[in-house]
Amino acid sequence: MFSNQKIERNAPCWCGSGKKYKACHMNFDQKIKHYEFMGHMVPDRSIIKTPAQIEGIRKSAVINIACLDKVAEVICEGMSTQDIDDIVYKTTVEMGGIPAPLHYEGFPKSVCTSINNEVCHGIPDEKIILKDGDIINVDCSTILNGYFSDSSRMFMIGNVSEERKRLVQVTKECVEIGLQNVKPWTFLGDMGNAVNQHAMKNGYSVVREIGGHGCGLEFHEDPFVSFVSKPGTEMLMVPGMVFTIEPMVNMGTCEFYEDKDNGWTIYTKDGKDSAQWEIQVLVTETGAEVITY
Repeated sequence: MFSNQKIERNAPCWCGSGKKYKACHMNFDQKIKHYEFMGHMVPDRSIIKTPAQIEGIRKSAVINIACLDKVAEVICEGMSTQDIDDIVYKTTVEMGGIPAPLHYEGFPKSVCTSINNEVCHGIPDEKIILKDGDIINVDCSTILNGYFSDSSRMFMIGNVSEERKRLVQVTKECVEIGLQNVKPWTFLGDMGNAVNQHAMKNGYSVVREIGGHGCGLEFHEDPFVSFVSKPGTEMLMVPGMVFTIEPMVNMGTCEFYEDKDNGWTIYTKDGKDSAQWEIQVLVTETGAEVITY
């Protein structure tokens, strides 16, 4: 439900701009209330980021992107996933940040490394060595001055099969299609449905229970971002919202299971491969700004 806290017309706007409410976000708030009256799910003010908060998130994103760029420069056959974790930790700390996954709800490492049939939350380990033909998702999340950024990339190691190359490419296309469908005053369901349609058209399935999320002031915020949703459903997208687009696309079934030993790593139930790219986006007046990639 949208905030019912009444603000006088001539009072300072809640966004921190210093302008009077009537000259800043009053019409914006009234428009959101109209959608709520029509029965739609709408964001409250805690979800909508202020200009100062957006700037903080952008600065965090500089470190986030730098970490994945560093990994991209050196990732290769024969290196361990612990090597990747070391790169992310060193880069993050040297740039003044904190790796968000480290000790998050007990997660033991600074980054997630998910190989082949691992859907997500793979734990780096010095005994896990990248092999020729592997595909791996490196998921990096960063805190800087209390602001969070989040993104992941797929990497193909050596001579990758055409089947795996296609999965990686189509998953990237799913994210690009999702980005094209981030438009203010439309719905997350519109975006999610476009992603799902592209995956299904190519013979793949999208994980249902795990999706994108709000991100910026916390690691995981509302809204949950589904990529198997229907048009006209889910939360209304409005300028100032920040969330991730990160469909997990499986070569086979969308069903999965969790590693009982480590309590984190998610695997495809049928053992077939999975791929994921993740970007963090800001909804703008005209579309979307990519914050991380």
